Amino acid sequence: MKHFNSFSRALCLAAFIIMTASVHAQNFPSQGAHMDSVEISLLTCSPGNEVWSLYGHSAIRIQDKSNGEDVAVNYGLFDYNQKNFIIRFIFGLTDYSVGIAPFPMFLTEYARQGRTVVQQRLNLSPEEKTYIIQAIAENCSPANRIYRYNYFYDNCTTRARDMLVNHLSGKVVYVGRTNLRCSYREMVHQWTENHRWARFGKDLLLGVKADMRNDFAARQFLPDSLRADFEHAIVLEPTHQKHALVDSTFEVLKGNTQNSTTEQSVWDNISPRMLFAILAVFIFLTTAYECYRRKTFWLIDVILLTLDGIPGLILFAMIFSKHPTVSLNLQILLLNPLSIIFVYSVAKKAAKHKYHWFWNVLGVCVILFFIGSVFQNYAEGMNFLALTLLVRVVANRFIYKYPTLKT
Repeated sequence: MKHFNSFSRALCLAAFIIMTASVHAQNFPSQGAHMDSVEISLLTCSPGNEVWSLYGHSAIRIQDKSNGEDVAVNYGLFDYNQKNFIIRFIFGLTDYSVGIAPFPMFLTEYARQGRTVVQQRLNLSPEEKTYIIQAIAENCSPANRIYRYNYFYDNCTTRARDMLVNHLSGKVVYVGRTNLRCSYREMVHQWTENHRWARFGKDLLLGVKADMRNDFAARQFLPDSLRADFEHAIVLEPTHQKHALVDSTFEVLKGNTQNSTTEQSVWDNISPRMLFAILAVFIFLTTAYECYRRKTFWLIDVILLTLDGIPGLILFAMIFSKHPTVSLNLQILLLNPLSIIFVYSVAKKAAKHKYHWFWNVLGVCVILFFIGSVFQNYAEGMNFLALTLLVRVVANRFIYKYPTLKT
């Protein structure tokens, strides 16, 4: 899912037009001899170190050995500098486009990042090659090359898969792993194990639907899953004959870990669970001291409610996102937007030695949050935060029963 600048896009598109011009200039039946020299392959690129590259990438390689033309078809082009890119991405309003790059240029970019590129050459008839090339040419036209990107359902990998599979004369049947059923969250976790904070951020945004078991094809949004499925796939022809989809598999680029090393920060040594556990211990000890002295440090509650409410506003906004897996998120019971709304009135009541009814509301929400863990897997450390807020709810209710309270 790599970002190319406008100049590269124009250069790549021109290269592809040159390649496809000879194909469209000929009639369909006469293309067989020419297509014998054409090879079409699925490219699978290993993960990188950037957040957007943690899951790898897929592309299509079209190589014409008769005239030396060799290009990569890439459905992962986007402009990071476009206005409100991050907000548009979060709300599912990001537009991606297809572009064509000379294959050496494509390979050089991944070599620079130290990433591996695996090629699966497909077992295609001359007619099927023609169908695919013509479909790609049409897809690259200005009217069709831009599409509305969706991380799980319509991304650079699923686009490459559909362009290949949907233009075969036979039906693709996947063998061997069709009984696997995973949730989107579990599939994401497979590739973020060593990136705890990236996983935390995604788990924070993913809701109930991300924990539902999916059918076999759903996992093919991940490049390596599609590669593995292609490796064992067969094609059933209308004549009832069958053959392997992949003719051969080989590495066209061996990853170099020395080129892909990144500087570690302090956050690489502190997990979300560790951070929230430290916060919980601090709040528990402070609360115990408050109960002993019958005195509240209401500034702590102001800070907690503020920090609780700000991400709650983000989760509330996600209700309106076009991503189906984020709209229903039970973590909003904990990261509650009401906290930021009532923080001022809670502080004002505390200054007058009075108990605010919002603590009752927040307490109920936290309890419902714990019950909701039956239906949704929460981000790492959220249970520690829930216990922290619940302790504050109970402590405030207990302390304010005493009229001798001093603040």
